[in-house]
Amino acid sequence: MIPFVREFDFEYGRCDAVSPLIRRVIANNPGPFTFTGTGTYIVGGTTPGASVAVIDPGPLDEAHLTALLAAVSGQSVSHVLVTHTHRDHAPLARPFAEAVGGAPILAARPPLRTIHASGGLDEDEDDTFAPDVILTGGEVIEGDDWTIEAMATPGHASNHMAFVLKDENALFCGDHVMGWSTTVVAPPDGDMADYMDSLDAVIARNFSILWPTHGAPVTDPGPFLEAYRAHRLAREAQVMERLGAGDTTIAQMVPVLYAAVDQRLWPAASLSVWAHLIALVRRGLAVAEPEPTLQAIYRPVRTG
Repeated sequence: MIPFVREFDFEYGRCDAVSPLIRRVIANNPGPFTFTGTGTYIVGGTTPGASVAVIDPGPLDEAHLTALLAAVSGQSVSHVLVTHTHRDHAPLARPFAEAVGGAPILAARPPLRTIHASGGLDEDEDDTFAPDVILTGGEVIEGDDWTIEAMATPGHASNHMAFVLKDENALFCGDHVMGWSTTVVAPPDGDMADYMDSLDAVIARNFSILWPTHGAPVTDPGPFLEAYRAHRLAREAQVMERLGAGDTTIAQMVPVLYAAVDQRLWPAASLSVWAHLIALVRRGLAVAEPEPTLQAIYRPVRTG
């Protein structure tokens, strides 16, 4: 079982100091995919005039913009960092950057415009987002009393970028890992094989704490991440079991695999099952007719 954390103290619009170098303001955009809402992080000390970085400004929301501007009042915003271009993370970046005097926006290159087959998910892209600086991973970003490293973590999105706060051995993991739920991996932009590789890379770094964009921090990352990884492998095995039992479509599999999950999340669950099936087809463990789409017919590859 993954040791999820679903209770934590917050108030919309309130700026909370959550570590010596981190403050958080949560947007009032709760939902089945955003949990309590988007948490925007401010990195840096509170000394007047000190430089700070702001991570994931969030959705277009005037109240959240006002709260963020109040939180950084009297300080210099040197960088605006965006983990990925989904619409609960990126749209406020440009209005916020302009409001603080034109701070540069840094992010991975936006993907080509994609439409998710289920439609209407918060996971859809902000197709207007355009960073000022393109990150590829490994870049070092520095302020007055903090150092951040960009860490490429594709999978949830092809352009997902996490940010390492070296001073606290902490990872701002965006949607790559969430403390309250597993992460949606939604083709065509999301990729399960990339996701598992990125998860292994995060595990190998042995971080002291993870700060997801949604929900509470993960304060004991080692066991949590191993459980997260085991869950993905178990889900893959369950998909193979459904193929072996005679299920040939994603629509047949989801009600069985996600019987205990809120049905509002079944469209997203369908996308995750699709991502698993794409990976299985690539590895030669399943076949798709005519190709691995959301509506395809799938069958296991029989061996022996």
